[in-house]
Amino acid sequence: MPSNLLKTTIATGLMLALSGCFESSTQNSTDTKDADIQGTEIHLAMMVPPRTGLSPLSDDAFTLSRWSTAETLIELNDQAEALPKLATEWQQIDDLTWQFTLRDGVVFHDGSKLTAEMVINSIDKAFEAAPKPRIIDGINWQVRAVDDKTVEIKTDFNDPLLPSRLSSPQLAILAANAYLENGRINPTRAGSGPFVLTEINGATSAKLERYEGYWGEKAKIDRITAEYVPDGFARAAALRTGKADVVEAVPVSQLAMIDPELLHEVNMPRTNTLYLNNQSEVFSQLEMRKIATAAIDRKQIIETVYENRAAYAEGLLGPALAWAAPLRPEAPQLEQGLKANGEKVVLGTFTDRAELPEVAILVKQQLENAGFNVELDIREYGQIENDALAGNFDIFMLSRATVIDSGDPVAYMMSDFSCEGSYNLGQFCSKQVDAALTHADLQPLGEARQKAIIEAEQKILSEYAAIPLLHERVIQGESLRIKQAVRDPRERLMITEHTDVN
Repeated sequence: MPSNLLKTTIATGLMLALSGCFESSTQNSTDTKDADIQGTEIHLAMMVPPRTGLSPLSDDAFTLSRWSTAETLIELNDQAEALPKLATEWQQIDDLTWQFTLRDGVVFHDGSKLTAEMVINSIDKAFEAAPKPRIIDGINWQVRAVDDKTVEIKTDFNDPLLPSRLSSPQLAILAANAYLENGRINPTRAGSGPFVLTEINGATSAKLERYEGYWGEKAKIDRITAEYVPDGFARAAALRTGKADVVEAVPVSQLAMIDPELLHEVNMPRTNTLYLNNQSEVFSQLEMRKIATAAIDRKQIIETVYENRAAYAEGLLGPALAWAAPLRPEAPQLEQGLKANGEKVVLGTFTDRAELPEVAILVKQQLENAGFNVELDIREYGQIENDALAGNFDIFMLSRATVIDSGDPVAYMMSDFSCEGSYNLGQFCSKQVDAALTHADLQPLGEARQKAIIEAEQKILSEYAAIPLLHERVIQGESLRIKQAVRDPRERLMITEHTDVN
């Protein structure tokens, strides 16, 4: 059977199980009379199922943000500049002290009102979490109420990034009732955004409704049904058949079978990276890390798997950060032809991003050509994350957002490459790198900070701690009836109060 036909057959079969979930989307788009009675409903096909029950203190926070149900004190514009959200203004009182004025008239979905104590409670819960949200990893705050509408934050260093940190979805402010015993969080009816999260169905789906008490402009959509569809073929089929209105990350392999009008390409600050386990028997040796780095053919991966819809990675930071490349020195040339001696390594990755298993197969071939004996371990992310964090792989391949938390890449680099980083998949530790990252984090926003970030990046790469492969472009699918869905490079927004249907 031809490969494209096989993929179509697989996707069609997978969609049979999903057709009941997405059925009402087609009804709403074709039956105006029913839509008038029932209100406007849209259906989303989300790529990654929740990992922690939609806790805002995990990466699930970005899902809550994309649905516009949980909000932060600050938001960022396209240029990563801090703008008001639940806080209307802020000022730095001295080198270590900031004050934030809260917005009047904000009522949470459970009916409680926004106060300084609500904000303090949410921030305290973030600092108590294990692991902490990346954006506050390695820092300490003292937070207090100046009055009912003013929050003061004291830091232990002059932190020019503090307002931007507060824009991270992992620091969303929820109603006090959301925080349960034993560190558990239930975000249902606990946010302040234009949509109320009304129902969580495990790793299957979630439902939201328009919040009539929203402090800002009321949402145009009445209801949202979000289905988790980890399989990329099934997501593509949901878009192609009209079962879903907005689809995350349509696989490149499926683009030829979809109407181009439904596809929207977004340059992402996201890097596909091989993390080499610096504590493993093989890659604790610098020479082995160099051999592996020299073996990788990025061009073949981009042409074969991504059909040239990705950028060649010269460093950890890609073209979405336009300032990075001009500051980066020319990469050193590695000696070619060096061979491993049959050393066995295990390469892990996950299926949630459809391209990763295909990339893993090519990487396996390239490493084996260099003399390694490579075993693949490919699972859904929720099943493999704990093993990855525990350092149970010699190599772990990850599609990693580099500025997702604050619009600034230092938090990502700290999390992934500092000795105490909470997401250090490579088990990497270097005093020189830690010093460079700390120096970068102390610099003011602008050219000095950018230069320091690239200097830290080069120290990481000089240790061959990781192999950046490529910088991704994500394809978001949208049905023709959808208006003003957000195509967000930082993956914070998707559906907002402005989203509507034709």
